[in-house]
Amino acid sequence: MSSPTEASVTREQALSWRLGRQLLEPRGSSTVAEVVQRLGAVLSMDEALAELAVRSRRTSSVPRELAAALADGEVIKAFAFRGSMHYLSPDDGGIYLALRAAGRQWERASWVEFYGLAPADWPDFRAAVRDALRDGPLTVTELGEALAGHRAYRHLKPVFDDGAGTLVKPLTWQGDMGFGPPRDGHHTFQLLEGSPRWRGIPDLDDAGPQAVTAYLRTYGPATPDHLHYWLVNGLSAGRRRLDSWVAGLADRLVAVDVAGTRALVVREDVEALVSSAPSEVVRFLPGHDQWVIGPGTKDVHVTPPALRDLMTRKANPVLVGGVVSGTWARRGDELEVTWLAPGPRPDTALEEEAAHLAELLGADLRLRLLTS
Repeated sequence: MSSPTEASVTREQALSWRLGRQLLEPRGSSTVAEVVQRLGAVLSMDEALAELAVRSRRTSSVPRELAAALADGEVIKAFAFRGSMHYLSPDDGGIYLALRAAGRQWERASWVEFYGLAPADWPDFRAAVRDALRDGPLTVTELGEALAGHRAYRHLKPVFDDGAGTLVKPLTWQGDMGFGPPRDGHHTFQLLEGSPRWRGIPDLDDAGPQAVTAYLRTYGPATPDHLHYWLVNGLSAGRRRLDSWVAGLADRLVAVDVAGTRALVVREDVEALVSSAPSEVVRFLPGHDQWVIGPGTKDVHVTPPALRDLMTRKANPVLVGGVVSGTWARRGDELEVTWLAPGPRPDTALEEEAAHLAELLGADLRLRLLTS
């Protein structure tokens, strides 16, 4: 039987507290690395969106600061959630990679047959990759050429010539390498151990509880379904493992009632959560921002069902009090904002946030307000 909840909050209070935890209200002076660490991961499939996700949470920022942080080792980039490229913190990004590697996909029969690498071959293969990267970042093709010097891996050169597919992903999950600065429009890979802040991959049973508490501190209050979405569906951590980690954290986690829904939060955050006042702050965020992706687009309290398809297709959300209420798009010298919520349109707040976005984009944009 579930234990009784220790506090009750409204949905608006919960979203207001989460806005603060995600550095959206108020915006703060956190560094790029601190923003990435707080969010846990920042999707990097589209670099412009990734940079805007970070800059939207900082009172003072400059273009290309995320790329500069990668070059300086302040952040790392690896394949993580759902097999996609993400920026992670070198301080604790290893906890997510530990969970991602837990599935040991490279041991599946289909992988062994396709790549000609048995599970027993991987320690030597990983060592050869690290040796190839000792002198600096390499493109996928260059890495394949270096490995072709080993008779055992010569058969993999065509795989690397074709982009290596999924073969390189476990090498980032296991902490052997991460993405380096791009060169001439091509991705490069570099040793993760060369990052001054890289802490390595922790033991899985240490990483799991850390991942649970990190999620709850940024995306809570959250239900078990939220945790499964983020750590099981996203990282293949395994449902039984996750449930055991949550059970083992019984002394650190508290059940709270959020408008009739039982959700979890870290004990030390309960007081701040209960004292949060509802917020009506307006924020313009980039498509696939962690605010939406963290709880998932199925979370109707963040993304109304009628707007889910837009968010899934990478539309840029307009938030009001943490709820997706419209979209924005830059069209030449215009910033087009489409209001999609049933309530009154907060024109003054939209104008103020549009001015802030124009400053981030370094453009003089004419605001155009539309109502669907």
